[in-house]
Amino acid sequence: MTALLLGALGLALSRFVPPALARARWTSREPRAAIVLWQAVTLASVLSAIGVVLAAPEEYVRARGAGPLGAEWILLGALAVAGFIVARLLAALVAVTGGSRRRRARHRMLVDLLDRAEQHGDVEGHLPAGSLRVLDGEVPFAYCLPGRSPRVVVSGGALRALTREELAAVLDHEHAHLRARHDLVLEAFAAVHRAVPRPLRSRTALDAVHLLLEMAADDAARRHHGDQPLRGALATMGGAVAAPPEAAGTGRDAERERLRRLDRLSPGAPRPSRAAGAAMCALAAAVLLLPTVALVLPWLLQARAGWPL
Repeated sequence: MTALLLGALGLALSRFVPPALARARWTSREPRAAIVLWQAVTLASVLSAIGVVLAAPEEYVRARGAGPLGAEWILLGALAVAGFIVARLLAALVAVTGGSRRRRARHRMLVDLLDRAEQHGDVEGHLPAGSLRVLDGEVPFAYCLPGRSPRVVVSGGALRALTREELAAVLDHEHAHLRARHDLVLEAFAAVHRAVPRPLRSRTALDAVHLLLEMAADDAARRHHGDQPLRGALATMGGAVAAPPEAAGTGRDAERERLRRLDRLSPGAPRPSRAAGAAMCALAAAVLLLPTVALVLPWLLQARAGWPL
């Protein structure tokens, strides 16, 4: 029965909850807490899958009966499958992080070579020393390259198209990505996405978390500069205000959603809703803890009493 319930929970958390959560507007009230909720949903779905692999064989043995040797082999088989799931996740994480770091290293070398230092002016004062790079080009864009030697890259077109306040908001947005290491969050979700078998994959969680990370960086810029400079920068630069090359972009849909969010927020209130954040963190804890307390712990106690090892 535990395996069946865990299977139903894992199916709900992986197939039905993500689309509903991605469509919800209330998550944008406090994007950082919403990211925690997404992490809880994703982790709980993975743990449910591992729980099914471990619980189903034990319940089968208990219901049908098996000799000590047969039960040991069934247990070893279940542990092997669970280990394979964990190993696949770890391999995907290593592949995603390693690939991202190699691409960033090459990209960092290129922007260092192409940097127009004479255009830095007083812009660099908004960022840690040595992290700004300016590239030639009429198209206004800005993005960050995280890592041990982070870079914030802007185009000459952005320097010309944005007002001083808008440019400062953009730079604070990018610095927020670097300071909070949003790249690590996105890489973790990308690794889970890669580890899931191809027929079962869905980009829903990955794209939703990417948008929430942009909103979290927006909040950091709003705290220092208010809504209007950020709104103006978004309108001028389109979807390129924060577009790391290796990130999964959501394009103009994301830009429009970020602008709609700025319109929904009350004027002159740069801080997001604390009540919404607390509620989402509580929901995230419930997603992780309640199934464990209600399903897994009773099963472990029962299995330990009856297992031959």
